Amino acid sequence: MTGRATVDAVPAETTSYVGRRDELATARQLLGAGRIVTLTGVGGVGKTRLARRIAATVAGEYADGVAFVELAELRNAELLGNTVATKLGLHNLSSRPALDTIIRYLRDRHFLLVLDNCEHLIDACAMLVDALVTDCPLVTVLNTSRQSLDVPGEQLFPVPPLSVPSAEQVRSPADVERHDGPRLFLDRATAVLPSFGITDENYQDVVRVCHDLEGLPLAIELAAVRLRSLSLGQIRDRLTDRLTLLTQGRRLGPRRQQTLRALIDWSYELCSEPERLVLTRASVFSGGFHLDAVEKVCSGQGVSRADVLDIVHVLVDKSLLIGEDHSGVMRYRMLETMREYGLGELARAGDVRRVARLHRDWYADLAARYQAEWIGPDQVAWVERLTADHANIRVALDFCATEPAEAVIGLRIINQLNEYWVVRGFLNEARGWLPRQLSAAPSDAAERAVALGLSAWCAMLQGDGEAALAAVAQGRELATRIGDEFSAAVVEANAGYANLSTGQETLARDQFAHALAVFRAYGDARGEAYAAFMLGNATNMTGDFEKGRSILRDRIAASEAIGEIFWRSWALWALGMGEVFFGDPGAAEAAGLAAFRLQQVLSDHAQEAFTAHLLGLATCRTGDLERSATIFGINSTFWKAIGTNPLRFGIFTTKGTEIATQCFAALGETTFKQCYSRGRAMSREDAVRYILREAAPEPAPPVASPLTKREAEVAALIANGMTNKEIAATLFIAPRTAETHVDHIFTKLSFTSRAQIAAWVARRAEPPDRASERVWLSATSPCAPPSTAPGRPASSWSP
Repeated sequence: MTGRATVDAVPAETTSYVGRRDELATARQLLGAGRIVTLTGVGGVGKTRLARRIAATVAGEYADGVAFVELAELRNAELLGNTVATKLGLHNLSSRPALDTIIRYLRDRHFLLVLDNCEHLIDACAMLVDALVTDCPLVTVLNTSRQSLDVPGEQLFPVPPLSVPSAEQVRSPADVERHDGPRLFLDRATAVLPSFGITDENYQDVVRVCHDLEGLPLAIELAAVRLRSLSLGQIRDRLTDRLTLLTQGRRLGPRRQQTLRALIDWSYELCSEPERLVLTRASVFSGGFHLDAVEKVCSGQGVSRADVLDIVHVLVDKSLLIGEDHSGVMRYRMLETMREYGLGELARAGDVRRVARLHRDWYADLAARYQAEWIGPDQVAWVERLTADHANIRVALDFCATEPAEAVIGLRIINQLNEYWVVRGFLNEARGWLPRQLSAAPSDAAERAVALGLSAWCAMLQGDGEAALAAVAQGRELATRIGDEFSAAVVEANAGYANLSTGQETLARDQFAHALAVFRAYGDARGEAYAAFMLGNATNMTGDFEKGRSILRDRIAASEAIGEIFWRSWALWALGMGEVFFGDPGAAEAAGLAAFRLQQVLSDHAQEAFTAHLLGLATCRTGDLERSATIFGINSTFWKAIGTNPLRFGIFTTKGTEIATQCFAALGETTFKQCYSRGRAMSREDAVRYILREAAPEPAPPVASPLTKREAEVAALIANGMTNKEIAATLFIAPRTAETHVDHIFTKLSFTSRAQIAAWVARRAEPPDRASERVWLSATSPCAPPSTAPGRPASSWSP
């Protein structure tokens, strides 16, 4: 969509920003002169903060927005494309590389992409940036890295340290505050010691400290925080002693790197032994982490679990950990420089593998809890929790791919996160993890068969039928060999999906029925929800719509009773598709709108593309042709965002295409394209409101009626309930002529009933109203659309 990006644009700054006016001006000039700018410099020089400030400053100059992608927590270069796509809000369901989806999305957009901390993924970042600027002529990329990307067109901007005067350059406190380094020290010092100020007595010490730290922002901040426990003179003396030792050759490397290392060494040595142990062990986390995770992973062998809370508090107080409030829950993280330092200390202690296994165990337990609680009222909270911990899940899976016993746990984690991969559009990632774990896991592990079933499901959602059938065949052979009934049911359920999408509806129905019975026998609520929804769907497609409708309504009612969202929305979609093809199109629209609302609550962009397609078909069947064409235009961008299209799903494709073709024929090419283009041009926010009938859309260009003036008169009389004979008398024409006009109207509008003509006339006369959703759902199931504020579910509808 062409609206401004609402994705993770520029992270908010948690502390004030000091100085860098000249650097900001230079960076803006570089962005205006070229399309690739890389901020380079040593760790701690302030590249990330400067990039954030640049992005926030120039955001208004990019019509389609800004996205800030933080890469410090990403360890696997193969996941770079997925990470960028996720930050862009692209839930990639296609089997093509994520980069292709990104390029398709950004090709016509005027956009600024910021890649932060590229140095450990330098080759992958270089390839991505080169591809973007080559294929997306309006995209600019701003990078931060300790080294250049070395791609054509790259402009390098070495970020200098903050300006610091020499002792000879200052004669008073006022002279000191004209330089960015001392100003930063003052800002951070007053944050921890409000009474601190630059005076005639201390200004030379401030200059000395900032000068010895060579203006490195991170080093200055670490030094300033020591005013909690040391005087400025003590900081000056301890820092000077440390740097004197370093410059005598005890470490290699540039002096600025030695200086930063000196500050971290100093901060580390001022910690107690338990504090050091917690700090180094916490370096195994990637991104943020919760207190309970720290207590599990970092306690033991010299650290009492009961003491971890107090130790974390002290480490935050010393600015070695950063605490951030996320919706009332504190999460912690450490700067990348500190994390690298901690990993080095952990390696020197020979404790990396033990702590990494504890880390993996924690996230394996998290996945197990997710699986146990997913079918219930907390799905939104679970998706948010797993999204926040996604970087740590990746680290855990990396660890699992090392040996057979560990790989079994890795497969279990992937299997347990089944729905999460879909909701967040991580199908390519899931399919990437599976071969790594499968190649290491024992050949007879039951987890292999379930994983192959998951692989088949992911492949089918991506329209990759060949890969799905191959995974089904492998999974079926293994489940039969090891005699595992549950694994066999998982495989057969996903075989059913493949068969349903390839025209074998009866076989699919029987496979889903068998799988449903097994899942119920084992008490597996997730499997039951999936199999029941697919059984109703397949039963519809065999032509037994009344039975299929009954199965789906029962599934919807069961999910609604416990506040479950994900499978309920899929069941509503399936019910709507059945109504579109075999039943009441008004009921289909009502089901689709109910499903679409749930998908907004869960931020499930993958499902919403399927549901918007349903709504386009339903409104065509109800005769609201202009709305139908507009929704098809909207949905073209939905499909594009997830990297797939509606033309890969067997009978659904065939029947859907027939209806969409009727809409095109009835409106005519010119009118259809006007409406379609209008939908494509909507921002995401406007598109969602339009689909949900929550706001009047922007005025559309005049849409010509496919009917002649006389035919329009006849249609209006039909809407008033007149028979052909009455129409003839009213218009003073022969009855045969009236019949001819009515036949022409049916043909041009692709309608089969006079009621459809009446609805079409009514919709052209006044704007759509949400009353058209009808009371169908409330009359047939307990799943009526909630009567709450837009975008907010009723209490019984969601967590």
